[in-house]
Amino acid sequence: MFSLYLECQQAEKDQLIASLWERGSGGITESDLPGDRCGLRAFFSDDVAAPVVSREFAGWSASCQAEEPRDWVAEARSRLAPMCVGARFFLVPEWRDDPTPPGRLRIAVNPGMAFGTGAHESTQLCLEALERELKPGMTVLDVGTGSGILARAAALLGAGLVIASDIDPVAVELARLPLSFIGTVDAVHSASVHLVVANISREAFSARPRHLWPVWRGKGVASAGGFEPLNWPR
Repeated sequence: MFSLYLECQQAEKDQLIASLWERGSGGITESDLPGDRCGLRAFFSDDVAAPVVSREFAGWSASCQAEEPRDWVAEARSRLAPMCVGARFFLVPEWRDDPTPPGRLRIAVNPGMAFGTGAHESTQLCLEALERELKPGMTVLDVGTGSGILARAAALLGAGLVIASDIDPVAVELARLPLSFIGTVDAVHSASVHLVVANISREAFSARPRHLWPVWRGKGVASAGGFEPLNWPR
């Protein structure tokens, strides 16, 4: 086993991570660096491929090092513990039977090859934004649903209809939601959504207003990465 270390701008991170997964990485860790930069370490099982992978990602000053084999599933599970988020949610790994604290809404976390275990600050901030902004009966669109945590939270808070989209088929499979699909917001009916939540970078979200405006009903509210709501007129 070997790992490949790269550094990139935060705006390049998501696409680079996707490329590493496609290349066969078995696990990727992230670290924040000064100057809006990010460090990525991707782990691979085939040592013979190290020179080839290094050349493919040479543009990011990639460097390789030998690693001990890891059981990624066991390691991921060992790091996950139940947690209370916001005022109402209780996130718990699906293999645990910890009792739900009184007054909390339980969300079973299904970690896998999609973003969304609940441990990341952006997920927690998005959950808190849903608590503030969602009114019973609203139609909610979760852009980049990942593991489906935000879509499930919207349903528990009383949304009338929840639509979850992602361009990653693995994410849609993990989310296992009735109204989830592989694709972008272009497939959502015009003027059909009251609230949009997207646990992606603010920059990526803000770059796509022309895709989002048509789906909003009336003024609409959007929350990107847990930041303050973006109120864009249609």
